[in-house]
Amino acid sequence: MAAVVETKPVPVEAKPNESAAELPVFNLGSHTPTPITVGTSNISSPPKSLFIVSPIEQRSYPAILFSPGTSISNNAYSQLFQHVSSHGFIVVSPQLYSFMPPSGNNEVDLAAQVANWLPEGLKSNLPENVEADLNKLVLSGHSRGGTIAFALSLGYATNPEIRLDQFSALVAVDPVGGTNRCTELNPIVLSNNNFDLSCPVTAIGTGLAGVAKCMIPCAPESANHEKFYERSKAPKAHFVTKEYGHMDVLDDSPSNLRSWVMSKCMCANGKGPREAVRRTVGGLAVAFLKDLFSGNLKNGVLMKIVQDPSVAPALLDDVDFVQV
Repeated sequence: MAAVVETKPVPVEAKPNESAAELPVFNLGSHTPTPITVGTSNISSPPKSLFIVSPIEQRSYPAILFSPGTSISNNAYSQLFQHVSSHGFIVVSPQLYSFMPPSGNNEVDLAAQVANWLPEGLKSNLPENVEADLNKLVLSGHSRGGTIAFALSLGYATNPEIRLDQFSALVAVDPVGGTNRCTELNPIVLSNNNFDLSCPVTAIGTGLAGVAKCMIPCAPESANHEKFYERSKAPKAHFVTKEYGHMDVLDDSPSNLRSWVMSKCMCANGKGPREAVRRTVGGLAVAFLKDLFSGNLKNGVLMKIVQDPSVAPALLDDVDFVQV
């Protein structure tokens, strides 16, 4: 199946509050994001189906390889992706599996196959005159997908192997390494006390992820964002959206039924509007990546947020930024 480019207008998030208006990263950017779906029907197709959100304006943009959480559809993050893409990024999200994660290391290997496909295959699936700058390739993911991002950056992929130096940064959104510290999910990433990463890291957690709604928390404290952050090397940044839950970064009403159930029923949710946490997470990612790529991590927008977290649309807690 050929790429499908949707050119209809993208829904705009609600207007920011007055404090957030001070920093443009928390508002939609100047680029026009468009959603693209790519299937796996022929030999030149990607190893897994993709949901891509790309600017349509002619230019070269950094690319973000984003792995969804357990059993969540890649298009359930469309509003988050639109925010990030509007600031000049191409977000590529593979559907690595449909229901339950594959056994062993297979999920990491599938993500590696997609990463290796990007240099030859991505361009033909982007809007006309739009290119991906794969010298600025970012790993990202939510929940279990955040663990996959760390696993890729740490060299867990075995079939095929990948070059670790091809990844410029890592942005993990509420990464989860297991149901608890003693029952990690494969790949067992947190067994490493120190991550020998070749790229800077930003970890963004949620304050209610450790609150059980069903039987167990969606992101238990023994295997959550803090554990990933502690093991990462500088430069690294850490933020927690205090009043929101593990699934609140998803769309308000995901079109995929399974994602809707996961979004509404499986994890504790915040009481505020989700657009606030999506703009916060998207803005933090944009600030981190733009400052990194411009060589301005020490004095850029990210530092302004660290110094005054109240500028974010959602309440931030446990803010930390460690420079080299």
